[in-house]
Amino acid sequence: MTPRLLFRSIAIAEAVTWAMLIAGMLLKYVFEVGEVGVQIGGFVHGLVFIAFGLMALLVGVNQHWGVRLTLIAMFTAIVPFGTIPLDRGLEKNGLLDGGWRHTRTDDPRDHTRVSALLRQMLARPVLLTLVMGIALVGVMATLLRIGPPGGAS
Repeated sequence: MTPRLLFRSIAIAEAVTWAMLIAGMLLKYVFEVGEVGVQIGGFVHGLVFIAFGLMALLVGVNQHWGVRLTLIAMFTAIVPFGTIPLDRGLEKNGLLDGGWRHTRTDDPRDHTRVSALLRQMLARPVLLTLVMGIALVGVMATLLRIGPPGGAS
């Protein structure tokens, strides 16, 4: 799976889960049919939201986006459906081109500790998947412990 395909897949999934959450909110607050839609949509959206942030970080490092653009990409998920125009803009500007950087090149950006760590993790895909999974579960568990935005309703 290329960085482009991974990023696009999770960007689309993030937008779909926004739709799920909004539909759940409409069911709860407009049609007053209960909160199961918000509970399910919110949980799924939360997981994909966190996964998008992690993947934006991974792809941003791989694509040499720089800190500013990587942070912008990560925070785009806060805006409903914002990951879709982001994906289109990155694609249009060639910022998703290329494969995973498994080897060091002459590019000075490949000589940083972060790039070296990326190459080490890419060389161990099972470990990378495990680390990302642990990060996802850890962040989600922390957020569930804190509680929903605005408190429980």
